[in-house]
Amino acid sequence: MHYQHPHGQVFYRKMGHARPEVSHGEGIYLWDTHGKRYMDGSGGPIVVNVGHGRSEVTAAMQEQAQKVAYVHATMFSSGVLEQYAAEIAPLLPLPDAKIYPLSSGSEVVEGAIKLARQIQMARGQHGRFQIISRSQSYHGTTFGALAASGRVGMRAPYLPMMQDMVHIQHPYPYRHPASGAELAARLEEAIQALGAESVAAFLAEPISGAGLGAIVPPDDYWPHIRDICDHYGVLLIADEVLVGMGRTGKWWGLEHWAVQPDILVTAKGVAGGYFSFGFVAAKGEDVQLIYEKLGDFNHGGTFSHHAVGAAAALATLHIIQRENLVQNAARVGAYLGQKLQHTFSEHPHVGDVRGRGLFWALELVQDRETKAPFPAARKLAPALHKAAFDLGLIVYYSQGVADGKNGDLIMLGPPLIITEAQVDEMVGILATAVQREIGD
Repeated sequence: MHYQHPHGQVFYRKMGHARPEVSHGEGIYLWDTHGKRYMDGSGGPIVVNVGHGRSEVTAAMQEQAQKVAYVHATMFSSGVLEQYAAEIAPLLPLPDAKIYPLSSGSEVVEGAIKLARQIQMARGQHGRFQIISRSQSYHGTTFGALAASGRVGMRAPYLPMMQDMVHIQHPYPYRHPASGAELAARLEEAIQALGAESVAAFLAEPISGAGLGAIVPPDDYWPHIRDICDHYGVLLIADEVLVGMGRTGKWWGLEHWAVQPDILVTAKGVAGGYFSFGFVAAKGEDVQLIYEKLGDFNHGGTFSHHAVGAAAALATLHIIQRENLVQNAARVGAYLGQKLQHTFSEHPHVGDVRGRGLFWALELVQDRETKAPFPAARKLAPALHKAAFDLGLIVYYSQGVADGKNGDLIMLGPPLIITEAQVDEMVGILATAVQREIGD
């Protein structure tokens, strides 16, 4: 098959098809250069939260870029970055929160792993370097983040090149029912097997993202995880790259269980897709301890602490607050869940409908009784994505959920500004796409 280069010299992650050229966006909609409208039912890859075409964000970026676009973080601070940190800190579930801004989800996970190691060193625990994470998780594409990730397909080509990390069983009520206590016990077993004196941190998504598709763990899971981390002196890193910034109906996913992490990372929704911007957040006392014991945080990034990124993030934060979008995610998200359940819960090829707030997933199966997935060769999730796209709806998809290779997911994560009427439109288009691809 010859790859169609749609714009000449550019190549893309998905190389087997051409794609339309986008013209513009407004609210929850995008248009291509032929005038076709698409409903953005996935916010890109769960990035766009305040909607497309927000002049408040672009004006803030332009104003900052006109003043100064770039300064290196070892040389200058900036007023807009200090203001953003001051305003986001009280919203973080960390005492005296300090933030270290970087450019992407992968970068903030890398930064968090390094930060955990250095906090342990500053505490005098120099033997603690191991990071434990979960199977089928996704934390990013750089080598450290990928080593922590459990997604088989993304890791496979690079296994000989990375220092792998330990992965424990993930929550998955649909296929592997277990209590939170039972699942949390896997963490304790891993810590004991490695030796607590070697374990720096446990890294996990509060609500599973792209790898497992909006899986909400049992209510007793996170409190047990917190207790185990405290008992063994292991830091808890919350990967809120996808589910943070109001996506699940609370500012942070862990807030659903009133659990406080030691380190929190977020990125996708921080600047609403207008700039590549995210941050690592830590307790003020731990940052101070690194300064006192180690002198500096041994990490960096050319585009860290970016002033234009901070301007975009601050404008995005103000929109979320002014328009009550966290509350809207909770209210309209509950409606979206009900609509998906009503539409798909009896469908012979929809095994599970799950999610929280404005992040939901359908797990597709060949047989509801046995939960047998479609074979990967069927490429059902990509086919459904294309069917919906042709109908003017953008969804997010993933494969390998059942066993690392087989198992198809369709995910929805629309902008947090979506209305109930637009939810009706979105689910209606998706139902048509499902009917066309796999029947009623």
